[in-house]
Formats: sequence, structure tokens, C-alpha cells
Amino acid sequence: MSTPTQSIQTRIWREEAEADNPFAVRSAHCRGYDVFGQMLGKARWTEMLCLLFRDDLPSPEALHLLETLAVALANPGPRDPSVYSAMCGSACGSPAAASLMAALAAGAGRHGGAREVFDAMTAWQACGRNLVSWSDYPATDSGQAMDIWPAREHLPGFDPHGVSTPTTVVQLLTALAGIGTPLCLGWLANNRLELEKLAGLPLNQAGVAAAAFVDLGFSPKEGEMLYLLLRLPGAAAHALEQEANGFKNFPFCAVDLTDDPDNKEAK
Repeated sequence: MSTPTQSIQTRIWREEAEADNPFAVRSAHCRGYDVFGQMLGKARWTEMLCLLFRDDLPSPEALHLLETLAVALANPGPRDPSVYSAMCGSACGSPAAASLMAALAAGAGRHGGAREVFDAMTAWQACGRNLVSWSDYPATDSGQAMDIWPAREHLPGFDPHGVSTPTTVVQLLTALAGIGTPLCLGWLANNRLELEKLAGLPLNQAGVAAAAFVDLGFSPKEGEMLYLLLRLPGAAAHALEQEANGFKNFPFCAVDLTDDPDNKEAK
């Protein structure tokens, strides 16, 4: 009978402990690169981010594409449910971790959230750069057994509440499509109007991000995780700002009670 291993198995990271303290790190290597001995002061943050997900560094054009997308995603803004949730938590005195967890939870779903990026990337895998395939792709699904997510109700990557494509979405798509030779982004820029007609909805930011992640070679699960990560800085900044302002100055949404006990007759 074999005994279970007592060490974590990872191809990403290798650490060497200090001789006098097994809990202190003497050196750390990411995909073979000495992080503190070779990378500090030389590597960019996006290079480190890519190395955590890939064995090798991508091309300069791919890094530029990821950095451009990261700038666009860094702050979804206070209108976004993820940022608003973080602001609510901090305004009421929640600790930093709670506010960021609130942002992750509210920004994880299928309406402009990280799961929509996953869905859209899955659609790209199925349809590629083919309008006929996109026209045949089911806009809705019934959900899967043991799935925590509600059923999909619209073609992923498009805004079910939108009327026209937001200016910022067009600007982001144009900027990304002009970097290097991105296949999906370039095709999306050229066929956006036809796709929006097929969907009956305007393109949203999650749809552009999904195409970018596909061009960068990420899987749907990786794209979902990166979308969550890259949107956290704005949530953090707005949360700290509202904490300083205090809950008395925070505009909480009104709540309409449908079963108000104060309006019931005494029995």
C-alpha cells in the first residue's frame, strides 16, 4: 500500500529554504527563472503573470496586448456590481479581505462577469471565426447537472440590457485589434455589426476580453480567473475611498419590502 505524498506537486514554482529556517525562502524560481536573483528590476509584471500560467514568455506583441487589456479592466468603475459591492463593504467597516471577496462574488457571474468570459471563450472555441457557426450557436442553455451557475440566457459576450455598443467597448476593441496580428480580435472588429445583429444585442467588455484571452492562448478557465484578478484594483481603490467617507455619506440603494410586517394588521 503506497503512502500519500507529503509535498505539493507543482511545475510552476520551486523554492529552496534557508539552512537555518525551513520556513524562510532562500531562493524562488518560476518556470526555471530566479525571481529574486534574475527577474527583480528587469521583468515586467505582465511577464511574471504570463510565466505563472505558461512555461515560456510570450512575444512582445502578446505582452503589449495583455498590458493594454489590463489597463482597460483595472477599474470597472462604481457602476459595476463588483466595485459597488466592495464599496458597500468598506463603507460599513468590513475588513479589506471581505470587501475584495464581495467584489469577486458580485463580479463572477454570467452578466458581464467572469463566468460570461468563460462562456464567451467556450463559444470562440466552438465557432472560431465563422459567422455561420456563430449564427447556429445556442444563445441559451438549460444549465448542467451539479452546476452552481444559473442557466445562460443570452449569447455570451453581449449585453442583454444594452441598446447600442458603448463607446468604451468600441475603443477597447479597436485598440486591441491594432496590436500585432490578433486573429479573433481582428475578426471581431471586422464582423462586430454582423455578430451584434445575430445576437440581437450589443457587444460588451466581457466579449472583447474573451476574444483577447483566446488570442493570447489562454483556456476558458484561465480567462475566467484572469478576468477576476485584473478587475480587483479598481474595487480596492474605490473601497478605500468610501471607507474614508463613511457609511453616512454612502448612497445605499433603496429597498422595497414586499412583505412588511409593520403594514400587517395585528392578530
